[in-house]
Amino acid sequence: MAVDEVDPFAELKADLEHADEIASVKLQNAALVTEATEIYQKVINLEDSSEGAVRLKEKAITKLGKLYARQNQADRIGAMLTDLRPTFATFPKAKTAKLVRVLLDSMSKIPDSLQLQVDLCKQSVEWTITEKRTFLRQRLQTKLCELYRIQKEYIQALELLDGLVKEVKRLDDKNLLIEIFLIETRVHYELSNVPRAKGSLTGARACANSTYCPPMLQAEMDMLAGTLCAEESDFKTGFSYFYEAFECNNQFGEEGENGNQNATLCLKYMLLCKIMLKQKDEVNNIINGKYAVKYQGVNMEAMGAIATASNERSLQKFEKALDDFDEVLRGDLFIKSHLEALYDSLLQDNLCKIIEPYSRVEVEHIATLIDLPQAQVHKKLSQMILDRKFQGILDQGAGCLVVFDDEEESAIYPNALNTIKNMEKVVTKLSEKAAKCYSDTLQPAVTEKKKEEEKK
Repeated sequence: MAVDEVDPFAELKADLEHADEIASVKLQNAALVTEATEIYQKVINLEDSSEGAVRLKEKAITKLGKLYARQNQADRIGAMLTDLRPTFATFPKAKTAKLVRVLLDSMSKIPDSLQLQVDLCKQSVEWTITEKRTFLRQRLQTKLCELYRIQKEYIQALELLDGLVKEVKRLDDKNLLIEIFLIETRVHYELSNVPRAKGSLTGARACANSTYCPPMLQAEMDMLAGTLCAEESDFKTGFSYFYEAFECNNQFGEEGENGNQNATLCLKYMLLCKIMLKQKDEVNNIINGKYAVKYQGVNMEAMGAIATASNERSLQKFEKALDDFDEVLRGDLFIKSHLEALYDSLLQDNLCKIIEPYSRVEVEHIATLIDLPQAQVHKKLSQMILDRKFQGILDQGAGCLVVFDDEEESAIYPNALNTIKNMEKVVTKLSEKAAKCYSDTLQPAVTEKKKEEEKK
């Protein structure tokens, strides 16, 4: 810009900087919120459609959406998406797609706004079809699939995903196809269909190998791969994937709050893998390591309590940890499923330890020693008998468990069977030799008879 030229947007830029200063603080004063909102609205409503004006409008739309999200005003963000449609007509299509997704992502941080997000996505999809904005429509439908998954409306999600996969494959949009496959992986995993989930994840990896994959998208892929490995009880490989995802989130996700949440989640899953592998030293190293210090909080405390209970094989401490950190542990589908398996294993080990000295013991006494309801202990003992964890029966009339001594396997029967097999081989060989000797004895007589017949 020449020295004598004046920036026509200098005053608006100054106003925007002032509004940003107001919005950067956690606002309690309604007057300040109104002032910042009015400044952003003034910039958005500019009739100028030049390149500089479009940049200012883009900044104002983004900042206003974040301000509404901080104030938990989801309805205002929804109204923005509707009111800005005439303004979006003057924007480049790629910029419009970016702004719509930014506003929807801002709304996703507001509690209890899920249904409103679904409704807005559906309305926006109808608008994109009318305006023939295919690029934006596909991304909105991808967002809608993720919202359906969160709502647990899996049938609608899978139907929409099938159509999107076919359409995006024809357009060869690799990055969007990766996102679609990852959503499909999550849907199948939540439906407990691990083979289909692995198939979708393989599709995402194939796309990632043929194009540049953003680091955070690669981290999401690694996290899902670790989850599926852990579902197949391969916790060692699962830990490796979670570690890769943690490294990526720790390096590239520091700018946003969501990145830190993902890193914490990866760290929590890493600890779970080590707990399931019963590597207590590794668990302590991770919790006390330099990375965990940065992410200390309720998640690390919860996993530390579970690790302590597992090391001491204490059901009481295990249940106390579950009660104290109910939302952190039971609220996570992945953590909950594996902790149930860990609890079952601890319960089984404790019961075996208690009944070991007895040949006959009351179930009520076992329940008292293990400090659990008698009905639960009775059910678990029945299951262990059926699974042949020990030999015994439950005497329902007397309310007792009768434990049988393990019978030592006698070597007589295997030895007798081996002897019979060897005798069979001997008899077979002797029969073969006898048959051969008999044929050799008859052969000269048969030959002589044939010669006499030929002479005649």
